[in-house]
Amino acid sequence: MSSGIRSLTLADHPAMASTSHINIEDPAQLLPYLRGLGLIGDDDEPDFQVLTGGVSNRTVWVQRQKREDWVIKQALQKLRVPVDWFSDPERIQREAAGLRCLGRIIPGHVPKVVFNDTQNNILTMTAVPQPHFNWKTALLSGHTDVRFAQSFGELLAKIHNAALCHPELAEEFAEQRFYEELRLEPYYGYTATQAPKAAPFLTQLIEATRARQYALVHGDYSPKNVLIHRESLVILDYEVIHFGDPAFDIGFSLTHFLSKAHHLPARHDAFLDMASHYWRSYLLELAPHLHDTVRHLAVQHTLACMLARVAGRSPLEYLDGIEREGQKRIALDLMRQGISEVPDLIEAVGAELGHIRE
Repeated sequence: MSSGIRSLTLADHPAMASTSHINIEDPAQLLPYLRGLGLIGDDDEPDFQVLTGGVSNRTVWVQRQKREDWVIKQALQKLRVPVDWFSDPERIQREAAGLRCLGRIIPGHVPKVVFNDTQNNILTMTAVPQPHFNWKTALLSGHTDVRFAQSFGELLAKIHNAALCHPELAEEFAEQRFYEELRLEPYYGYTATQAPKAAPFLTQLIEATRARQYALVHGDYSPKNVLIHRESLVILDYEVIHFGDPAFDIGFSLTHFLSKAHHLPARHDAFLDMASHYWRSYLLELAPHLHDTVRHLAVQHTLACMLARVAGRSPLEYLDGIEREGQKRIALDLMRQGISEVPDLIEAVGAELGHIRE
């Protein structure tokens, strides 16, 4: 990556102060915006490609001739989902802080900030070099390489360990407003209204996780947010990063392996194996003093996220109606069983999925 990257704000460019309500998905607006900031020359003619798949931002890939490509993100106030879901666009500033922080914690696995427009809530970062592929897309195609699951676990543990060497992170990322807006309410609070049988479980989990400030938490740790370049994982999307309950990251991420085991029965065993490798690699890298902290609520967060991804504000788009109902039944059933260890949960989910196929 280029060593000449600048970190700018509109304070450095008073002439751009009136650039409000820009839509970066419109090239006729984006091109003069970039030129006005001096980020590209008047003779530069980059190609723009709108990137789809996310619900909380406008995202554009900027392809520059003979220069490093960029990705530009603009936070939305109303997220692109069927139900009403709102969040303050200022969360893009939290993402910029997360990128800078994790660039020190897991260097080489995080894009670099190019500039941060605080007025329009637009963030530009370096693009992951080509060729690369999205891990979620590969998983849904049935490519289940456990090496990537192991790396995924190791990188998460390094994030959770970060405060050991950087205790100032507890204060820098103490605010949990965006975690509330983008995770606790839409995933747990809203789901409790849609699945009343789970309401006591979810309410207790919300209270427990709010009270836990133990580690730096990514908050959106998902295969969707992983690009793989030269066999190496690059982790994206930091708008929910905060200091809090690390077990949430485990539940959020494990849900993706378990849901794909449900969706792709021919690869059922492979996805369960990936989940196990992910968990073991994570624990091997995790600081010993955090083991009990994570184990305490990892199972509860996994079950809550499994239910939320079929009954919450952001359901998994690849699960059909029958699969969603099946996953809902599994989550509700396992919530009643009092499972306390992640390996036992993975085994129990596998058994439940086996019953569905019979």
